[in-house]
Amino acid sequence: MKILWLDSIDSTNSEALRRLPELECGTVLAAREQTAGRGQRGNTWFTQPGCNLTFSIVLKRLLLPAADAVRLNFCASVAVAQFLESKGVNAQVKWPNDIYVGGRKICGMLIENTLGPDGRLMASVIGIGINVNQVEFPQLANATSLALCTGKSYVLEPALEEFLDIFDAWLSKLSSEELFSVYSSKLFRKAVPARYHDLLSNQEYQGVIEGVEPDGRLHIRNLDGGDYYYRFKEVSYIL
Repeated sequence: MKILWLDSIDSTNSEALRRLPELECGTVLAAREQTAGRGQRGNTWFTQPGCNLTFSIVLKRLLLPAADAVRLNFCASVAVAQFLESKGVNAQVKWPNDIYVGGRKICGMLIENTLGPDGRLMASVIGIGINVNQVEFPQLANATSLALCTGKSYVLEPALEEFLDIFDAWLSKLSSEELFSVYSSKLFRKAVPARYHDLLSNQEYQGVIEGVEPDGRLHIRNLDGGDYYYRFKEVSYIL
């Protein structure tokens, strides 16, 4: 993959989308400073300049049906978890793609897809922010970083290259059962009773995450009875 380092940009995802026609498949835009990083649900991603990995991977011509786009989420999530584990940090996936360590968030993602007239993916921009060397998070009460977890500091350029090697290996297994199995095994709170907020009914309940469906839906068993299957923005964790 070809990495383009940017000193300062509003958002690597926004820049990738602006430059999408000219960027080759496999291009990675990485920012030393991101002034308006974007996260899921319209949230802002705050990051201390020069301390963390904030980057976007551009993929083109994957020929995936739109229904299988969720596999890019599986791929990126598993790759981040494995990268952290290579540093001695046990990571889990808070569905669909936040990465947690010991109940604290260390990584967030924003995946934006472009569909062709045939319903297949023309391009995907996978935005990832990994907290690496930052040790104070005044705007994020439950955040952590590699430095906080290990007591070490890291050089960002080789760290990004290490991650991309892992990501590329999983990308080659995009349609495999292994990818789905590993993603499922890393789910945060899997098999642990916890509180959830059903955003469709606006009700809270005690439930247990049983796993994830191949189409990406989260399966939660209500301890009062019943099995629920959620798509993105249909359920939230009560932390």
